Amino acid sequence: MKFTIAQQNYTVGDLQYNSNLIFEAAQKASQEGSSLLLTSELSLTGYSPEDLLLRDRFIDSVEIELKNLAIRLKKFGDLCVIVGHPARSANGLQNCISVIKNGLVIATYSKQILPNSSVFDEKRYFISGDKPCIVVVENVRFGLLICEDIWHTAPGLEAKAANAECLIVLNASPFYLGKQKQRHSILKLRATEYELPIIYANQVGGQDELVFDGGSFCVKSDGSLVATLPNFEESLETLDINIFKGVEISFQQNKYEELYSALVLGVRDYISKNGFSGVLIGLSGGIDSALVLVIAVAALGPDRVKAYMMPSQYTADISLIDAKELASNLNVILGYLPIEKVQESYHEVLADEFYGKQIDATEENIQARIRGNFLMALSNKSGWLVLTTGNKSEMAVGYCTLYGDMAGGFAVIKDVVKTDVFALCKYINSRTPVIPERIITRPPSAELRKDQVDQDSLPPYEVLDQILNEYVVEGKSVESILTQGFKRDDVERVTTLINKNEYKRSQAPIGIKVTEKGFGRDWRYPITNKFRESLNA
Repeated sequence: MKFTIAQQNYTVGDLQYNSNLIFEAAQKASQEGSSLLLTSELSLTGYSPEDLLLRDRFIDSVEIELKNLAIRLKKFGDLCVIVGHPARSANGLQNCISVIKNGLVIATYSKQILPNSSVFDEKRYFISGDKPCIVVVENVRFGLLICEDIWHTAPGLEAKAANAECLIVLNASPFYLGKQKQRHSILKLRATEYELPIIYANQVGGQDELVFDGGSFCVKSDGSLVATLPNFEESLETLDINIFKGVEISFQQNKYEELYSALVLGVRDYISKNGFSGVLIGLSGGIDSALVLVIAVAALGPDRVKAYMMPSQYTADISLIDAKELASNLNVILGYLPIEKVQESYHEVLADEFYGKQIDATEENIQARIRGNFLMALSNKSGWLVLTTGNKSEMAVGYCTLYGDMAGGFAVIKDVVKTDVFALCKYINSRTPVIPERIITRPPSAELRKDQVDQDSLPPYEVLDQILNEYVVEGKSVESILTQGFKRDDVERVTTLINKNEYKRSQAPIGIKVTEKGFGRDWRYPITNKFRESLNA
């Protein structure tokens, strides 16, 4: 028998669009002689509908669309189509997959293990299922599971006890660096544990801050990998069940290729699914805005991207030169909006209030806020979305300005630390050298005062990023971080700044999650919070 994996890019809440995608996949699967089509978790609604699931009218619409889809799929006769959707039960709403054949739902499975950590909040919406589900296709007994079920032993064992010969896992598993390796490891463990082959179907596409990377795959009962679908792109792959008798294939990952692909997909889908015509970017001549510009052009094309240079008296000539070269390399229109006159008018209006007070970060922030105002005015006038350019290292320690460089609608690299910003730019240039080399090699600077560089205010990024990873991603204590050889002043400074700047991060636009723990859903610290970890002498 043949089976088809539909790795598709669904849109949350667009039931008819998603239904049409599934129908088109069924049409192709039927043409290729497939007996079974797999979609992904909540394929009919997109993942995750979040509080749409609390609205009765939404669930009513899902029920109607599922019935309509089943009627349409009758055209393909004995083809079994597995569709993900929420469904009401006697005890509450469940996360389900249904098998549709000859216009009828012939079997339904309810997800047993509901994830409720990190970006997942499924216990808010669903109740757990408690029974295995077996569907027979061409005399093969398939056991059905949904995403988190496979990360735990019991659901698969129950399916095996019900005489499953092969497991099917439908997923909406979001990307972060290293996630695919984890998936392969857990599927290898489960396959050998159950002594069953497993088909793992994952969705692809961006949904707000989440990116789903696809990468669907199949493993034999000994855990060896025998088939993979592409990462970060839609794919419809028809395979023969005899693939589970095939030879193991290798799997390789390039960290920066994955990271770049995730960021490009995240931008493309956020802009297109939300109906924006294009994006605006404040270009500084520095590395962060350069990276965001490259990603935006890769995602949308140069005609849907416009950059603006907004120089002040502190902007170096080389910043103007490098920004112009970068925009030219990418075929992007570069506008110039000098801020000096507006800056002077601010100082004039505020002169009496500021009289006798020392110049400090206030004057620097005024510059950033003028630029933010310019970009937002252009956004209002054009309807194009402003992409912010702050990275995770800066967001962590508050090296950013509220209503200034934080002003915008989507924060592309908010989960990318500064050292990875450098590495990504080098990776991009290794493919096509579009970023002027000086942008990569210059010491980073906000250029808000004379001869300013980031390291005037921060530890070296190589140190900052390691402390950030240990404290935020790994969740290690201050004492534990100190045992790794970091200077006490650096650890105290970075962790204190992380805690102090939660109020800024809470007002930042959403951005793309690419690490195991990003600021946002993964990190839910109270702003009003007096707890501080002690640093023992």
